[in-house]
Amino acid sequence: MFKHTSPRFKMTVMAGVLAGALLAPVAHAGLVKIDGSSTVYPITEAVAEEFQKSVKGKTKVTVGISGTGGGFKKFCRGETDISNASRPILKKEMDDCKAAGITYLELPVAFDALTVVVNKDNTWANELTVAELKKMYEPAAQGKINNWNQIRASFPNMPLKLGAPGADSGTFDYFTEAIVGKAKSARGDVLSSEDDNVLVQFVQRDKSALAYFGLAYYEENKDKLKAVAIKMDDKSPAVMPSVETTNKGIYQPLSRPIFIYVNAKSLQNPEVRGFVEFYLKHGGKLAKEVGYVDLPARAYTLALENLKKGKTGTAFGGHAEVGVSVEELLQREGKL
Repeated sequence: MFKHTSPRFKMTVMAGVLAGALLAPVAHAGLVKIDGSSTVYPITEAVAEEFQKSVKGKTKVTVGISGTGGGFKKFCRGETDISNASRPILKKEMDDCKAAGITYLELPVAFDALTVVVNKDNTWANELTVAELKKMYEPAAQGKINNWNQIRASFPNMPLKLGAPGADSGTFDYFTEAIVGKAKSARGDVLSSEDDNVLVQFVQRDKSALAYFGLAYYEENKDKLKAVAIKMDDKSPAVMPSVETTNKGIYQPLSRPIFIYVNAKSLQNPEVRGFVEFYLKHGGKLAKEVGYVDLPARAYTLALENLKKGKTGTAFGGHAEVGVSVEELLQREGKL
């Protein structure tokens, strides 16, 4: 039985990043090169560990973290076989890949719930509305919204200190699309990092701090942080992020599918094909073990069929869509 409870915090993170930066281009026998989203990293790293065991070390899998956007830059230059992505591929990235002659398979691997977190000693922000989050993070807030009592009059007169994933992060793209209304539209005077562990430490150390990242990061640190329930508006119920609320489709608008993108040419390499097949057969179980929502079994079956057929392209429109359900995702990928 697979068991991966803390893959994010292993030294293999840095090893994977360095290896991904130093090794040669794709299609080397015995090597599978992966980079991209820090959110998808724990699942892919867990799959990589199990796959390497299954082939008795005959194939080396390197998993780097440069953010979804950074990963697509490498992927569309032909430097990696697989790109981890916490949002669908964007129009510019599609154009970059096309210009480089790179075709790809889009394979959903799980659902994630973006989680807003505060310090354990924060006794006031148990729930927030989408409008309140927008008031915190929108560009117009820069230099103006600096105190908690500016968000809600009942909140204390304390500095509001915000953290966010870096600009290359798909989590940043999705959050700004869902909360602010436009991807990458956000105030610039916040602590920004591609490393979600930096955000965890930032919130853990400061009673005034608030940040957001994937559910698995919170699950790994829930003894140090407090999750905030989200309300669509003042009249809506407050919903906590969890596997259950994401599965039911009631944790909105901050639940989203996450993906791997596979270079179609790399699939000619039997090691890459073998790894992707292993991922689709075992990724759901491993996703659950590291704090994500596994897709229905038929989703992985469909993905395997798309892999077998070599079905390339994306089921999305080149932007970070909000509110896509599991069922809609399946319908789209089935028509890809």
